[in-house]
Amino acid sequence: MFSFHVYASALPAMAVLAIVGWIISLVKNNVDIVDSCWSLLFLVAAGAYCQASPLQSPRGELLVWLVLFWSVRLAVYLTARNWGHEEDRRYQAMRARNEPNFRYKSLWRVFGIQALLAWIISLPLLGATGSAAPLGVLDYAGVALWLVGFVFETVGDWQLTLFKRHPANAGKVMDQGLWRYTRHPNYFGDFCIWWGFFLIALAAGAWWSFLGPLLMTGLLLKVSGVALLEKDIGERRPGYADYIRRTSAFFPGLPKD
Repeated sequence: MFSFHVYASALPAMAVLAIVGWIISLVKNNVDIVDSCWSLLFLVAAGAYCQASPLQSPRGELLVWLVLFWSVRLAVYLTARNWGHEEDRRYQAMRARNEPNFRYKSLWRVFGIQALLAWIISLPLLGATGSAAPLGVLDYAGVALWLVGFVFETVGDWQLTLFKRHPANAGKVMDQGLWRYTRHPNYFGDFCIWWGFFLIALAAGAWWSFLGPLLMTGLLLKVSGVALLEKDIGERRPGYADYIRRTSAFFPGLPKD
């Protein structure tokens, strides 16, 4: 059962985290910290929903643990990846379009928007806390899909990190390991994780929570994920056109070579 009171309880805490991230970005003059905050916004939301819900159930506890493992792993990885590097090209372009005073505008244009999107996407986390029914087949199916996503995301990030560590690979296209079967194993992993959350919420009767993973899928495919990353990557990596020809963009498949 949807409870707007419980749903609204997460927004202030998520806003606080976004503001803290924004303050850090002012000190660093770099908004990359928003990438680290992204997954933690969902951990804050999951905790708020469990705290505000009148029902305490094994399903809600399960969701919190799953969100904890996913969000902390991703936040640590992105923080380590961005540490000591200049601001990401995406944010440099946004900064150039929104000067003067982008550093202050970024409170809404970067951190505020991401917090709002995360709040909408978090609907399955809300739905999973609204039922005291025992765990069932849909819950286990959701956990299984979550595991598939977690493996794709974690292994894909690890393989890419190892690839980038070798100077000889500079400018080359990563087409090994999971990257041989999909050009974006990390995004596919995120896709599976959020639809796994939805299955668990569906087991609680929260069919309406499909809006969360649907929005996440749209972002991954059309906005901040595949479409944005591949917009100009061919200019920076000459071999990427051939990689596109032989490798599935999102869902894993056998290469065409």
